[in-house]
Amino acid sequence: MTLTFEEARDCVLRNARRGSETEPVRLPDASGRVLAEPVAADRDYPPFHRSARDGYAVRAADLPGELRIIGEVRAGELFRASIGKGEAVEIMTGAPLPEGADAVVMIEHTTRSGDAVRIERTQKLGDNLNPRGAEARQGQIVVAAGQKLGFAQIAALAMVGRECVNVYHRPRVAILPTGDELVTVGEQLQPFQIRNSNAYSLASQIAAAGGIPESLPIARDEYQSTREAIERGLEADLLLLSGGVSAGKYDIVEKVLADLGAEFFFDRVKIQPGQPLVFGQVRGKQFFGLPGNPTSTMVTFEVFARAALELLAGANETPLPLLRAKLSADFRHKPGLTRFLPARLSADGSTVAPEPWHGSGDIAALARANAFLVADADREAWSAGEDIRVLLK
Repeated sequence: MTLTFEEARDCVLRNARRGSETEPVRLPDASGRVLAEPVAADRDYPPFHRSARDGYAVRAADLPGELRIIGEVRAGELFRASIGKGEAVEIMTGAPLPEGADAVVMIEHTTRSGDAVRIERTQKLGDNLNPRGAEARQGQIVVAAGQKLGFAQIAALAMVGRECVNVYHRPRVAILPTGDELVTVGEQLQPFQIRNSNAYSLASQIAAAGGIPESLPIARDEYQSTREAIERGLEADLLLLSGGVSAGKYDIVEKVLADLGAEFFFDRVKIQPGQPLVFGQVRGKQFFGLPGNPTSTMVTFEVFARAALELLAGANETPLPLLRAKLSADFRHKPGLTRFLPARLSADGSTVAPEPWHGSGDIAALARANAFLVADADREAWSAGEDIRVLLK
């Protein structure tokens, strides 16, 4: 079955298996993992009315005017008295607001003379303070289940006192390169052979997406070798095959999968690079047959297989990192396919230029690129200065 880019992406999201196995980990080890439980605030945050500025805690009704300073309060302290009419307390950022105060005046807007402070402006109730519970109420979910834990989520978990959290298992992903032309990176290379770069690029992509890469030996273009390798790969949570899915005489991956009882969701996608892309399931495990050309392998992983892996790792959602930028030069392509072409995105993300390349085997061009230009299948030409979609790399 041949699908458009959008149809194939929807098919993956609809059919990808969801993670279910979980394990507890210490908070320092949780970065990059997917949270398997909702975590709630153990108290109000902030737990008191908190000053957002260095200055003076006051009653807004007393301003403007001259106020008597009755003390000071720092972060980590509590002012034991209450502010009355015509009084003020010097306060530091992060300190609890004294009882009776309802605003903070920034120190830059005051003039102090001994134990008195002159304030020439008015203040509204609540100015320059964070009310109790403004950030989170006790019992409110601060980090939802299914969220990938980055530095902000880790900080939130630490804030609410979680030393240990439950996360989803990292899926084991088998990488199975196929092809008689492949040799390992350390082997002596013949002129007609190529090094197995796909296993390394996929391992890097899998690790970045939250999986555990497991590289298998190269499967040769022979039925029994390929079948044995695929059966071994199906011991993992997800199987990624590289090569052997085109229409050539020795492209036997689909034949082997079919003989193993595979269900194919699609076997071709209207994209370039990466048209001969296979997605399906067999023996309770899902697999992708990725094209063997290196750029095709990398693109199809990022656009399709990464989504399946992230969902298998427990994520609630897995959006594509697409943005729009202005072309720095005119651009044309043959419509009919959605194309993902190596490109250079400017440092500020405002403009993009296609990176010269020589087809799906051009790893060097992809190494120079920092993004993919996404050319829509139903459009032929763009002028310099027009917006075009960009996939971050």
